[in-house]
Amino acid sequence: MSAGRSAVEDRLAELGLTVPDVVPPVAAYVPALRNGDLVYTSGQLPMKDGALQATGKVGADGGVDPDAAKELAALCALNAIAAVKSVVGDLDRVTQVVKVVGFVASDPGFTGQPGVINGASELLGTAFGDRGAHARSAVGVASLPLDAPVEVEIVVSVAD
Repeated sequence: MSAGRSAVEDRLAELGLTVPDVVPPVAAYVPALRNGDLVYTSGQLPMKDGALQATGKVGADGGVDPDAAKELAALCALNAIAAVKSVVGDLDRVTQVVKVVGFVASDPGFTGQPGVINGASELLGTAFGDRGAHARSAVGVASLPLDAPVEVEIVVSVAD
């Protein structure tokens, strides 16, 4: 582990990723909230450097390719990790990723939501190792805030 960086951040660095600053809320909520040993994140959009990385629906007529949406889901998960870090400080205090909920703004004929949300699940598994295994829902929706194609929220347990 590098000085001042968690093992989780070291694993992300091996992928060429760093935990970004927390994405500021776009409405009246906080990015993450701790209740007991659980941290709940708000839905995270595929934001990078303050900008939404894509808009539109996923699927044949929606303008966003499912493979690109999978990468956007991973970015959402990275933003969720940042939100968790803002509450707990050291990401190595995360004992388990408990639940992941992914929303995919879907073209009416698109049914590949689980494959899209695998982007988030796979990133969390890489970042947290065995502690990244989680329960999950992948839900197709008509639209998401700011016309984002994907949104991800997570729940993690933490040790004191």
